[in-house]
Amino acid sequence: MDTMRVDATTSRSATAAAHARETTQAFLEALRRPAVDPETADTTVLAVSELVTNAPRHGGGTYTLRPTARPDLIEVAVDDPSPQAPRLRTPDLNGSTGGFGWPRVNRLARATTVTSHTTGGKTASALLTR
Repeated sequence: MDTMRVDATTSRSATAAAHARETTQAFLEALRRPAVDPETADTTVLAVSELVTNAPRHGGGTYTLRPTARPDLIEVAVDDPSPQAPRLRTPDLNGSTGGFGWPRVNRLARATTVTSHTTGGKTASALLTR
């Protein structure tokens, strides 16, 4: 099993998602057996981008990204300090308030989970087919 951990603090900027995408892409490119095909890599990077965008926006400004590769799955987990679980809501088609991220992650992933921590905060994770 290949794992890595990336701790990052952000101030609700687009650079958080960009950094997470780059880090995830590098992680996926480093996997050898089996290698990740380009479509799976794109799907994984998109799921990470959505999860990391939501973490600082709704979770208090800090997050931890933990991608893990297994023989048949890739798990991307994002921790943040907010106890508030992501929720499905009607997307704003005018583009001013969002609402696309969590539904998109749910469509991309084989499964999603949200785990509350007894010390506060949560982990939102997505399992993607490798």
